[in-house]
Formats: sequence, C-alpha cells, structure tokens
Amino acid sequence: MFTAKPVNKAPSVGVIDNQRGVAILVAIGVVAVLLSAGLALNQRIRSSVSDAIRVRDDLVLSEMATSGVHAAMVMLINDRKTNNTDTLQEDWANPEKVAEMMGLMPFDDGELDVRIEDERGKIQVNALVKFPEGRQFVASQRSLWERLLDRLFSLFEDPPDSEPNMIINSLKDWIDDGDNEAITGLTGAESDYYEGLEPPYSCKNGPFDHLGEVALVQGILPELYYGVGGAAGLSAMLTVYGATASGESQFAFDGKINISTADVNVLAALLPSEDDDLAQALADYRIAMADETFVNTITSANWYKQVPGAGGLTIDADLITVSSDLFRIVATAKRNRRTHILNVVVQRQKAQGTGQWECKTLNWQAE
Repeated sequence: MFTAKPVNKAPSVGVIDNQRGVAILVAIGVVAVLLSAGLALNQRIRSSVSDAIRVRDDLVLSEMATSGVHAAMVMLINDRKTNNTDTLQEDWANPEKVAEMMGLMPFDDGELDVRIEDERGKIQVNALVKFPEGRQFVASQRSLWERLLDRLFSLFEDPPDSEPNMIINSLKDWIDDGDNEAITGLTGAESDYYEGLEPPYSCKNGPFDHLGEVALVQGILPELYYGVGGAAGLSAMLTVYGATASGESQFAFDGKINISTADVNVLAALLPSEDDDLAQALADYRIAMADETFVNTITSANWYKQVPGAGGLTIDADLITVSSDLFRIVATAKRNRRTHILNVVVQRQKAQGTGQWECKTLNWQAE
C-alpha cells in the first residue's frame, strides 16, 4: 500500500517579509539602546571633565588669592619697618604699587587684584561704651555717633522710622552686660524687644564680633546700614576690630581713628557739625600731588590744621591717631570666568619671642 509523504510548503512571501521586519526592528532597537548608552556615557564623561576643570580652577584661584593676601602682608610688614605712621601716601594704599607687587608672582593664567584698607580709618562700634562692663558711654564716642547719624539722617527725603538717640541707646544696650536687662533711656532695647520680633532673637549683651550684627540693632534701617541715594552707609564706616588688652583677661577699645586714612564721611563725623563741610578739603589735602610727589605731610595728629580754612578747628585728641595696626586685605582672583575672593583682616604686631613684625590673621573669609 502506498502512503503519501507530507509535503513541506515553502513559507509564503508575507511571512518572510514579517520576519525581516521584526529583524529590522530588533536591529533598530539595539542601535537605539547603544546610541542612548553612548550619549549617556559621553554626557557623563563630559560632566566629569567639567567637574575636574572646575575643581582645578577653584584650586588655582584659591592659591592665587592666598598668595595675594600673603604678598599684601609682606607690604604691610615692610612698611612698618620703615616708619610708624600710616597714611594714604604709602605704597600699601597705592593701587598701582600693590599691582606691581602682585605682578612679581608668575601666574601663567588668570587675574589677581588686591586691595588693602586701613580698619583704623573706621569708627570702632564697640568703643561707644567703657569696657569691660559696657554700662557707661564714652562721652567723646557718643558725640561722634551723634554727628555721624545726624549727617546720615539728613540724606533722607522723608523722616525714617528711627532717630539717632534711639540707635545710640540701642547700641549700648546691645553691648552692655550685667545690668539686669535695664533699658538705656526711653528709647533703648534689650531682649524683650528683640524676642518680640519675627523671627525672634536675643540681645547679645556683649561686644559686636561681626559687623552684620549691627544691622540687628533697633533703629538700624537697611538704608542706614547699606546706604541710600548712592551715599555710603554704616557698613562702610564701622569696624568691630580694635580690642586691646586691659588687665588680666580683660580688654578695651580705644576708639582712635586714623585721620590720615579715614573716609571722607568718617572725617565729617570727626569735625564739629558746623564745620563738616571741610571734610572733603581734608581728604583732598592728604593726596594732593605735584610732579607725581605728595606735597603735604600728614604724619602728625594735627596736620588737619594746615588745611586752608581749618586753622581754627580742634578735633578731640581722644578720637584720632596717625598710626594703624589693623588692616583689611581683599584679594580677588579670576580665571576661566570663575572668581574667588578672600576677605582677610590682619593685625600687625611684633611676634612674641622674636620681636619681628608679623601680620596675625583675625578673620579669614572666602567668598
């Protein structure tokens, strides 16, 4: 008996086309996955390279700015070795001379700008009261503050919600200690006032450690602190530094201002109110030049009497000096569109043991 064998039929054309389509789709999918993985890897590599470049630049910028600070310290030390006065006529106060000093450092790339300021040219906010307790005003300092604030308040077109006496009393209350939170006068402020604010905080009852604390005191409006109408505010005229040893474990602030470096606004506060318009004349006298040479000597505390129109002036001797020991160094380094700023306060002093001049760091802040 004959049995027929089954016949294998050839795949139809439609089936073949479907199989080819699936293969193409699979291939496209694989390519897409590989492409996505490649792009992700490339992005990750680029990000890692960018991060590495930023880290490198930040390190270089930090080293540049640090070198600038140390170079400025060298300038201040060399200056003290040659004289014991500090004026705007000296190399450390001359931007061109400072730039020449910075130019001696061989940086292959980037820019470095360094500025040196005399902190003694500012008003010592902590000197307003007698330490260590801080319960009594220093009369000359209170008068200084009255003149300073009267001048600042005169810049307002409309009377602000504050007044000089309120600010002065509140500054004292912020500093004084051991008075059982007693309020100075009728306008002072202790913790009860500050704890009622939003957000609440306490009155410090101690000296100002950071300038920003001044902005927390009752009556210190933002316009007073930062300035108004293009005029400088308290933040540009005050310093919290200047403490000196006064007996065992005690300190004081002498409050002396270097009139040979002080800003014109501080000079105006030093002058009697009726003569504060002479402040600009004093400021100009300090830097007057002829044939690229300073023409006026400003190394004695009464040099201001030589200014035309100021012969009859008398500035309280307890308020002024012509020598400094506190300086602010601001070093700005730039490279590849990145910036690193160091804001450093130093005290120039003799090192214990060696007797050599040095710059002791009081505050080192990176911005």
